[in-house]
Amino acid sequence: MIVDLFLHKTTQLEILKNLAILGHRVDLLALYSREKTSFPNNYVKTKLVPLRYFPVLTACFFAIIVMIFMPLYAVKRRPRFIIVEPDLTVLVFLWKPLLDFLGAKIILDIRSTPVEVINFRRHLSALWFNVSVVAGKKAFDGMTILTSGMKQQLCDDFHIEPDRIGVWTSGVSQEIFSPEKYDRDELRRELSWADRFVIMYHGVFALHRGLIESIRAIKIAKQQCPNLLFFLLGSGPSFESMKTLVTELSVEENVEFHSPVPYERVPRFIAASDVGIIPTPDLAMWRNQSPLKLMEYLAMERVVLITERPFMREIVGENKCGVYFSTPSPEEISNTIIYVYKNREKLAEWGSIGRKIIEERYTWAKVAKNLESYLLQL
Repeated sequence: MIVDLFLHKTTQLEILKNLAILGHRVDLLALYSREKTSFPNNYVKTKLVPLRYFPVLTACFFAIIVMIFMPLYAVKRRPRFIIVEPDLTVLVFLWKPLLDFLGAKIILDIRSTPVEVINFRRHLSALWFNVSVVAGKKAFDGMTILTSGMKQQLCDDFHIEPDRIGVWTSGVSQEIFSPEKYDRDELRRELSWADRFVIMYHGVFALHRGLIESIRAIKIAKQQCPNLLFFLLGSGPSFESMKTLVTELSVEENVEFHSPVPYERVPRFIAASDVGIIPTPDLAMWRNQSPLKLMEYLAMERVVLITERPFMREIVGENKCGVYFSTPSPEEISNTIIYVYKNREKLAEWGSIGRKIIEERYTWAKVAKNLESYLLQL
């Protein structure tokens, strides 16, 4: 994990913080490429290694660092659990005899199965993922994973006993994602959104995420929603093609791009928007994923437009805080946009249900407790 580059770092940092709050001593070994993180050291003891990011090479160098560091760390700190990601750091299993002697258990934590495998580097990543799972199955003491559906997929594909895999889901910080902290009207004036109906997406701009289809949907829906605005916060390899499409469709007035912002600033944009959207297609690689942004929209009391998928149903169910489309085609997405636009007076009531769902099941404190329970029964 490169803490100053990777957008997905939030999950790992929050779970470590909340394990520490539960009373555990927690250490983090990670990389930073340009700028050290401000991760709160009063919770977690961090060792951040400066290493510029280069595809593949950085992972190799970090694996070497871990291999050198691990025996020294294990002897000095005597950890009960060592958690690694499905990358080259799984080579830590070569120290398994020493770790067994010291009473440490190794856990493979999987936050995502391979997605968007479209070039050599991604094929290599998928290959190493498979190697990591096989190593975890044969040599590690346990595995943790993101969703129950993903657990079933892993058990089926790699013939793993279900009891060996624990599930801890995405979560959300109630303190950071708290709608009461924001004056929505003031934010909308600052952003020049006062008279706009704003649909928000934040995250990676890449293929197979339904973003091209969503832009095409805006072209259709704006006929019935004249003040419509699609706001995209993030970056990624599809950015230029998305900008080109916006120009081709003449929807420059209805689509706005914004570069990534620090994580703590994301809630202010959600607070100023009307609804969120997660239009990923119902492909096998997405079917059992749990996007963090879903939790964040719900925590901020925003209705979310989402593709019909098992884990989405598991979280949202039939509650009005989620509005489903069966497939993210431009026509289906535009119909859903028009539906929420016509019911915009009800969105505050519908959105409040999402906050209750988060408070009941998906705060980081509750997620950390689930992980703790799994670890302690190993």
